[in-house]
Amino acid sequence: MFDQIIISSGVQSPLPSVTNLQVDSVNFPPSVISPASSNRLFLAGAGVQGLDIQGEFVISTVIGVYLDPNAVGSLTSFGWGCKTTEELTESVNFFRHIVTGSFEKFIKVTMKLPLTGQQYSEKVTENCEAIWESLGINSNSDISCGPPPSAKLRFNKITKTFGPSRHYSRGQAVKRFLEIFKPKKFPPGAFILFAISPKGSLTVAFSSDDGIPKRGNTAIENKFLAEAVLESIIGKNGVSPGARLSVAERLAQVMKNEGRAETLILADKKFMKNNEVKEDATKAKTDQEEANDLSLGDKLAEENKTDPLGDFSWFVRALCFYA
Repeated sequence: MFDQIIISSGVQSPLPSVTNLQVDSVNFPPSVISPASSNRLFLAGAGVQGLDIQGEFVISTVIGVYLDPNAVGSLTSFGWGCKTTEELTESVNFFRHIVTGSFEKFIKVTMKLPLTGQQYSEKVTENCEAIWESLGINSNSDISCGPPPSAKLRFNKITKTFGPSRHYSRGQAVKRFLEIFKPKKFPPGAFILFAISPKGSLTVAFSSDDGIPKRGNTAIENKFLAEAVLESIIGKNGVSPGARLSVAERLAQVMKNEGRAETLILADKKFMKNNEVKEDATKAKTDQEEANDLSLGDKLAEENKTDPLGDFSWFVRALCFYA
């Protein structure tokens, strides 16, 4: 039911066995390798984003959402595995758990309509601002987290170089996000990729084909922005209700499968334990029987010890009697 994934840092959680998804002629494979961490992530769901043009729904992008396998255990531990697809779809807290969970997420956006980077980024940040306002996150939450003096340089996993540690305030993060996209142009078939680290770093990457680059172009160290980008897609008022429903459906099935697997494992452990108990009981009985046989042998040996003639004493007595 699960495939084991080995990564450089050790053993990753089991990767759920999921299928690919075909959404409006765009194929999303069952798993991808994150350009931010090189970890393999599984396809949690996919759906379209569109806009109304003169009363007609036109698809602008197709979006796939991938999660680290650790997400399954995290969600199950909070009781989400007992919920139906309908309950998960309607649950704000369920999707907030996905958005804020301390596991990696990856978003693959496929363009269906041509857009400039400025058009795309301005719409995304507008949606993020609406989310922050709904959550009560205001300008007072803009805390710039600078690195400690002892950590002026760090190894950047994205660019593979050493450089100054940079943590953006929310305002700085939005500005940086807009700067990254400003010179870009996205024709139909182009890809925008977002990787969100467990600590909230947002890695941005671009691709002109279906391949995923081995590393991202830029990392923005701001948890507010990283989480808002994902929530703007699958959150309560996200731009892709289809992706939200797909994530609920697939995770409900994945958690159900994991529950069955755990039940089988527990049943197997109980069976093995019962067999061990039976084996112990059988061994104890055998040992007791051997001990009883040994006691009888010791008793006979003791009798023979007190009678020098041993087993021949009856014969000697008979001779004496007839004599």
